[in-house]
Amino acid sequence: MSSSDRVLNAGVLGATGTVGQRFIVLLSQNPMFRIHSLGASERSSGKPYSSATKWKMSELMPTDARNVVVKSCDPALFAGCDVIFSGLDASVAGDIERAFFEANFAVFSNAKNYRMTPNVPLCVPVVNTDHYALIAGQRAEMGLTKGFIVTNSNCSTSGLVVPLKALQDKFGPLKRVVVTTLQAISGAGYPGVASLDILDNIVPLISGEEPKIEEEVLKILGGINADASACAPLSDLRVSATCNRVPVVDGHTECANVEFAGTPPTIDEIKQCLREYTCEAQTLGCYSAPAQVIHVTEEEDRPQPRLDRNAGEGMSVTVGRIRPCPVFHVKFTLLVHNTVLGAAGASILNAEYAAKKGLI
Repeated sequence: MSSSDRVLNAGVLGATGTVGQRFIVLLSQNPMFRIHSLGASERSSGKPYSSATKWKMSELMPTDARNVVVKSCDPALFAGCDVIFSGLDASVAGDIERAFFEANFAVFSNAKNYRMTPNVPLCVPVVNTDHYALIAGQRAEMGLTKGFIVTNSNCSTSGLVVPLKALQDKFGPLKRVVVTTLQAISGAGYPGVASLDILDNIVPLISGEEPKIEEEVLKILGGINADASACAPLSDLRVSATCNRVPVVDGHTECANVEFAGTPPTIDEIKQCLREYTCEAQTLGCYSAPAQVIHVTEEEDRPQPRLDRNAGEGMSVTVGRIRPCPVFHVKFTLLVHNTVLGAAGASILNAEYAAKKGLI
C-alpha cells in the first residue's frame, strides 16, 4: 500500500454538532479513514459518543463511533491522528484550530475563521486544488514538518463557484455575477431557525452570509502570487449576493446571472462546457470525487432540493434552467448539498487530495 492509499487516523473536532455528525457519517463510509478521536466541549468530555450526542442525521449513528470516548479539544489528547477535521463553531474554532496546526497536525476546517487568511487555501476540492501550493509557505513560516490548515468555503459559495470555474476556464474572465440563494435550514446548524420563523415562511436575511459569498468567490477563482506565499484574489470580477432561508431541510438552491468579460458563448456551448468539466481530484482517483462534477438537467423545472441534492453522493452540483439573460449574458439555477459538498464532504475530499499529493 502506497502512502497515499494507507488508512488515515481521523480526529473530529466539534464532533457532537451537526457538521461533526456529518463528518462521522461520511468518514465511517470512507475506506481511506478510520475514526480515531472525537473532540467536543468540556460538558461532553469523558462520555461515550453515543451518550454525549443528540444524533440528528437521517442515517444511523455509525457503530465505529458509538463507543469512542469524547475528549476535550486539546492537541495533546489527539496523538496518533494523521488528520484533523474541524466542525467547530466559529466562536471557538480560531484558537483551537491554530493550536492543532501549531502542534503539527493537518487541519481541515469547516469554520470561517481562516478562510480569508492570505496564505491559507480556501479550497472547494473540485475547483481550486492548485491553491495547495500555499502549504509549503505555511509550514516554513511556522517551522512545521506536517502541520497546515486548509479551509473549505461557505456552503453557498461551494455550489456557485463550480459552474463559474468551468465557465472561466473555458471562456475566459467573468465580469459580473449576481446570485440569489434559497438556503436550507440545516445550514443554520442545530437547533437552527425557530419553527415559527421558518414554517410557511421565507426569511430574507442570513446574517453575514452575503459578504462571505462575495469575498470567497474572488479568492477561490483567483490564483496565488509568484512566490506561493499568498492568494491573489480576482480584482476585476464583481459579485453581488442576496441570501434567503427557506423551509427545506437539505440542499441550497441558487439563481445566478453571469456576464462574461469577453464575447459570450452560446447557450449550447455553455451546457457542453458544464457537462465536460473535470477536476484533478477525479484524475487522482480520490474516493469522494464525483464521477460527474456538474450534472446539467434539461428538465424545465429542475434542479429541486428533494430530487437533486444527492447527485454524486452529494458531491456534485446540478445546474438547470440555463438560458439567455436580457441584462447579463446567461442565467441558470444550481443546487448543492450544503452539508456534503458545502461542508463536511468538501473537507474530506480536501484531505483525500492532500494524501494523494503526499502532503499527509
